[in-house]
Amino acid sequence: MREELRDRLEKVRVQIEEGFQISPEEKKEILKGRAMELAREVEKREKDETHLEVVEFLLAHERYALELDFIREIYPLKEYTPLPCTPNFVLGIINVRGQILSIVDLKKFFGLPEKGFTDLDRILILRSDGKEFGILADEILGVRSIPVSDIQPSLPTLSGIHDKFLKGVTIERIVVLNGEKILSDPDIVVHEEME
Repeated sequence: MREELRDRLEKVRVQIEEGFQISPEEKKEILKGRAMELAREVEKREKDETHLEVVEFLLAHERYALELDFIREIYPLKEYTPLPCTPNFVLGIINVRGQILSIVDLKKFFGLPEKGFTDLDRILILRSDGKEFGILADEILGVRSIPVSDIQPSLPTLSGIHDKFLKGVTIERIVVLNGEKILSDPDIVVHEEME
């Protein structure tokens, strides 16, 4: 066994010293085999698992995500107009290219710690079934694909966030919010009239 291993190592050493050369046909076969193996791996992953395409963002120093299907666009928080006689989680309204949208501060709605405004603050404009409003994010971290199998049921220690607003939590501790529930919840959609 040792002799065989020494012989193989010696052959490899000699090939390296002499300049390892392979024929164009051998090179083509090696590359074809590698390509087939890589293609098989992607096919297997796609068949085995579905993914959620999400926008990842920060709220009170924690990572959250919302499905791209519910996000119309991301807009910088430049100026907003506070609205009197609204719940404290309604930050105000903003003009987005002539469209007036309300802004909800999820930190206040979920009872998360407050954080002052910075130039990294963004508004995620949500839309579904004719409803549109913005939610405030402390910072946008990017777009990513999360395998559905990585999403675990929510943690009982997750403060302030009711289970109905959650899809779950990933292994990386990203809280995946349920965009459909946020857009349709009567507690978030303010419809009060003043007398």
